[in-house]
Amino acid sequence: MSHIVSRVPGVTPIHLKPATELAERVLLPGDPHRALAVAQVLLEQPKMFNHHRGLWGYTGVARDGELLTVQATGMGGPSAAIVFHELVALGARTFIRIGTCGAIGDDGLAIGDVVAVERALAEDGTSAALGANGEVMPDAILTDALREACGGRAVTAVSTDLFYDDRDGPVADWVERGASAVEMEAATLFQAARVNRVLAACVLGVTDIVGEERHRISQEQLAELGVRLGEVGFEALVRTSPTAR
Repeated sequence: MSHIVSRVPGVTPIHLKPATELAERVLLPGDPHRALAVAQVLLEQPKMFNHHRGLWGYTGVARDGELLTVQATGMGGPSAAIVFHELVALGARTFIRIGTCGAIGDDGLAIGDVVAVERALAEDGTSAALGANGEVMPDAILTDALREACGGRAVTAVSTDLFYDDRDGPVADWVERGASAVEMEAATLFQAARVNRVLAACVLGVTDIVGEERHRISQEQLAELGVRLGEVGFEALVRTSPTAR
């Protein structure tokens, strides 16, 4: 339990209550059920790291023989920022968000596609509160590894605070600025990583087509996609590990 100590002065974790070791590399799904599903596939004998506030997290030995933590962040930037900062305080240093998104514009994204995020438009309040201005970039090396792991596609994503948003104006503006995916946490993660001088990147699975009518993924497809995101995120971590360089 060597990592269950605060590593950031002034930050004492109160929302995460570690029950086992925390790895220095962490996959971050939003959904706690996805965290469990990914942990069951990627980890040998996963142990629950956290269950407080329904934010399930798990640590175990991954396929490469090294520790890996899979920790849910909940929905939206505020929840993700809390979890992220407490993980940093506890010793985590490399993060990949394995999340979902809606496709916007005419870039040809289809339900079930998996894409790396090469930049995030900061249209959410949390990343702005952390100092983001306009757009935020992920770690380039992690992002290149994610791009390779998911077949070469990378997109600009826009992070927003609203899941249900029927306004046409913002979407048109986001598309004009180059966005082809909309989600809720990437900009917060990238900016929080920048502030804390740690590494972060993001891979997204398309679950919705956002247009005049919204088309949604099936529950069975969603479960499969969640595990695929975990596998892609883990592959990127392996590609960028010190032993792989």
